[in-house]
Amino acid sequence: MRNETTTKGPGATQAGCPAKAAGTSGAGTTATTSTLPATTGAADGGPSVHFWPVSDLTGVDFDPDLAALMREGPLTRIRLPNGEGWAWLATRYDDVRMVTNDPRFSRKAVVGNDVTRLAPHFIPVDGAVGFEDPPDHTRLRRSVAAAFTTRAMDRLRGRAQDMLDGLVDGVLRDGPPADLVERVLAPFPLAVVCELMGVPERDRPRMHEWTALILSSSHGAERSEQARTAMCDYFAELLKQRRGTGGEDVTGLLGTAVADGEITESEAVGLALLVQIGGEAVTNNTGNMAYILLTRPELHARLRREPGLRTSAMDELLRWIPHRNGVGLCRIATEDLTVAGQDVRKGEAVYVSYLAANRDPDVFPDPEEIRLDRSPNPHVSFGYGPHYCIGGLLARLETELIFSALIDRFPGMRLAVPSEELRWRPGALIRGPEGLPVIW
Repeated sequence: MRNETTTKGPGATQAGCPAKAAGTSGAGTTATTSTLPATTGAADGGPSVHFWPVSDLTGVDFDPDLAALMREGPLTRIRLPNGEGWAWLATRYDDVRMVTNDPRFSRKAVVGNDVTRLAPHFIPVDGAVGFEDPPDHTRLRRSVAAAFTTRAMDRLRGRAQDMLDGLVDGVLRDGPPADLVERVLAPFPLAVVCELMGVPERDRPRMHEWTALILSSSHGAERSEQARTAMCDYFAELLKQRRGTGGEDVTGLLGTAVADGEITESEAVGLALLVQIGGEAVTNNTGNMAYILLTRPELHARLRREPGLRTSAMDELLRWIPHRNGVGLCRIATEDLTVAGQDVRKGEAVYVSYLAANRDPDVFPDPEEIRLDRSPNPHVSFGYGPHYCIGGLLARLETELIFSALIDRFPGMRLAVPSEELRWRPGALIRGPEGLPVIW
């Protein structure tokens, strides 16, 4: 990681976006080394500002640059590849939860600022649910909450299991070799989230293509923006068709909420887009889990011998895997306050790193180890506070079903190529393998 000292002071930080907080010093370090050098103080007399390039990484090793930032302290200052200014980065579990749950840190305040950020195309848009604060954020989530309850997941489980069984049956029927990502890990979450959304089967290939473009910068910001616009236009039309028709799927609920005047059409479209692209995370997360089982066969064998461990093992892998690259969306302090003993001024941007929080040794003893029976395991892989992932229960359902299928239906599964030949998604906001060719 290359270090840069900035001359931009607190006045410029209103354009600087904060990053996600990480764990305590030294947590998450791997054999991979960081390029973060020793630095001197910043021009404004505050802590040094480190440029974090967030390079494409392969495999599932912890980001060495993030580990270096964690060693710097619980709250550091960073600059990301896009946008202007600098931002604070919180990396300790308790600080991450405080920032994400404290109303004095605002997502809404980011709108209109060219904040320092990872992706060139994730620019705040007024009215987008990801950049709203309560009570408006609460109002928007309430419009679709019925689709994500435990009862709703119970209703969906049988249909989801049937869809997964059909995909796995096809793989087993065709015989090895097979690409797990292409045949199972990509089509299954897409089918489930489209089922929940109310997207007709004929339109699902387009959804997958648009989502892949939106969540990657490797094709350029213009193509990502075109894909986002195309998906928004699609949902605007679908919501017009569903308005007032009722239904328990997401577009039905949104159509009803618009007809009742609870949310606007643009808010409904933005929320539909957020839910739809969120489903793609399961593909990459389960791809990382499958990679671990394929490269650590002793874990696979133990989970076959001890099926009672599977729930805790799934949570442990959710804690351990690199479920994103860099950081997500930032927040801006709306008043002067203190985080991890550091003064944060009004208008300054703050990021949190859930990846780092999941490696905090004060919360997770021996955080670099994969302990299938780890308990308790209060990981924050689905976020924390008001912006906790609305699809968390859905993601857990899909992951549980895939996890069991990989263990039970592919008992002799192993990689068909050397692990070093695998390709990982370039420019992706969510790290994961492009393909997993296997034999059994």
